[in-house]
Amino acid sequence: MDTTIKIGAETRDKLAALAEARNMSMRALIEEFAATALTPAQLRERAERTDAFLAAEFGHRVSDDEAGALRERMRQAQNAGHARVRGTAA
Repeated sequence: MDTTIKIGAETRDKLAALAEARNMSMRALIEEFAATALTPAQLRERAERTDAFLAAEFGHRVSDDEAGALRERMRQAQNAGHARVRGTAA
């Protein structure tokens, strides 16, 4: 079943450029994104599996404080990367 997604022209143009650069249709691009992006439930399940692995293999349980600090460091690194791409300071 096909459906229509209403998006702004700027977003449509960006998706078209991304699809063209990958030599695929916008439909294929969006389907690829939907197939590979994780839902919040999937992210939680993955985090739980990772916690269980770390506990079983290394005897370490990541505390809420450690997890929060790691998330903040990853956000900072991601923001710094975006700033480099845009050519601005982080």
